[in-house]
Amino acid sequence: MSNIQSLFPTLLYRAELPAPDRLNMQLHDAALELAAGDIAGQRWCEKHGYPGYTSFATQDDLAEQIPAIARLVKILDKHAADFAKELHWNIRGGKPICDSLWVNVMPEGGSHTSHIHTNSVISGTYYVAVPQGAGPIVFEDPRHAMMMAAPSRLDKAPRAMKHHVSETPHEGTVMLWESYLRHEVPLNRSEGLRISISFNYVIGPK
Repeated sequence: MSNIQSLFPTLLYRAELPAPDRLNMQLHDAALELAAGDIAGQRWCEKHGYPGYTSFATQDDLAEQIPAIARLVKILDKHAADFAKELHWNIRGGKPICDSLWVNVMPEGGSHTSHIHTNSVISGTYYVAVPQGAGPIVFEDPRHAMMMAAPSRLDKAPRAMKHHVSETPHEGTVMLWESYLRHEVPLNRSEGLRISISFNYVIGPK
């Protein structure tokens, strides 16, 4: 008699904010204002071939600058705490703390290649604007590089067994994952702007 167990799960946390329209409108306006006024950020994006705009390299105090982002962080803090519980971490009286956060404005034809988030334990994205055709976020099996000669998976394999899994967000979607999980954003095929806010959490004192 055989017994097959599922070990070492990779968790993806997803939530939909109730009635996000007002917050998203404020975040949308703040993102466009930031993208237009952050000259250093524009130069960084041009130098590094980043399509559109990201505040990743130039703005480190957005929650202090923008009240709507401060409100968002309070919401994200609750979701990060819930996710940490589901991960069964022994955080020794600490809590997840948002230590970095940045705005992304991706135009038609933009994409973001596969990457991980270093120096953090939980990473995620909140979606402000997701026009039709903007595309999903794609996650890669973290064991992929160690599979060596393993055959590819069948197209009809269960979702949890695939090497790459796509999640299509909506406006108001929160997604969280452990920071080691490699992910990418495929080509934005929409004529509109895909606007999101990405962030990292570390474990700090309460």
